Amino acid sequence: MSLGPVMLDLKGLELLPEEREQLRHPLVGGVILFARNYQSPEQVEALVREIHGLRTPRLLVAVDHEGGRVQRFRDGFTGLPAIRHLGHIYDENPKRALRLAETSGWLMATELRAVDVDFSFAPVLDLDRGVSQVIGDRAFHSRPEAVAELAHAYMRGMHRAGMAATGKHFPGHGAVAADSHVAMPVDERKLVDILAEDVVPFERMIHYGLEGIMPAHVVFPRVDAQPAGFSRTWLKQILRGQLGFQGVIFSDDLSMEGAKGAGDVVARAKLALSAGCDMVLVCNDPAAAEQVLTGLGHHDDPVSHLRLVRMHGRENPTRAQLALDEAYRDAVRAVSAIA
Repeated sequence: MSLGPVMLDLKGLELLPEEREQLRHPLVGGVILFARNYQSPEQVEALVREIHGLRTPRLLVAVDHEGGRVQRFRDGFTGLPAIRHLGHIYDENPKRALRLAETSGWLMATELRAVDVDFSFAPVLDLDRGVSQVIGDRAFHSRPEAVAELAHAYMRGMHRAGMAATGKHFPGHGAVAADSHVAMPVDERKLVDILAEDVVPFERMIHYGLEGIMPAHVVFPRVDAQPAGFSRTWLKQILRGQLGFQGVIFSDDLSMEGAKGAGDVVARAKLALSAGCDMVLVCNDPAAAEQVLTGLGHHDDPVSHLRLVRMHGRENPTRAQLALDEAYRDAVRAVSAIA
């Protein structure tokens, strides 16, 4: 059975019988975990092991584990800094900041790989323009070149730990004040200005080997009337065509307010996939998840299958091995000092 194009969430700390059945649906390809699914490293490791054991190829297991405000697993994991701290260090000492960025990416990824989570939706490639509260300190820096440099170092660390990277939120969420979780952000800038600034980190990271990208639920009316995640112009013409991206395109959560202008949840899923997404996320709404699995219909894209299997995690150290690893202990000290 191939990996399907839908990523779902779970209700709690263990798989429910109905969730096991749902995750065996051919349209499902992955699971995203949240704080409600985490109690301890031992518990989440057992949960991930069960999810991976349901199917072959195994389902992808992902989490938002950026650091700062967005870190789903806390007790038993190193507290990671909001990446804007790395940007502040970059302004004083770029070489030190790049070392810390690589160390942070490695530490984040190796702790997740130790419980067999495949990947984190990271790093954030948005610009910190001082406008967006939902982005804010989740962004490395205000300057595109600095974001690209720091993100590249962060991704190198992730790759050393055996984890693929996913940049977000294409083509940039930093220039709008509205939060797409609860509103529909609109960015009135011209395409030439967006390409010259916000898209630069994405373009450079694609060149460096970025495996995944998540588009923003933001409308850029001078480019397309649809939010970027539902836009053929943004995903097929610009991201795939102009920028040459060959990795996975993940939709942002289709249950967010910024996605609802595209119709009901089944219409949103169909539109996102037809626009160029390889996998759509349906979170925090079990009824919507069931509607998508019932109403989406047959979907088989061999190219997407190949892209998705490349998101599986590689190296998988045990937590006991990490505890004895001097490099790991050094990384914990270095990152904790700036968290």
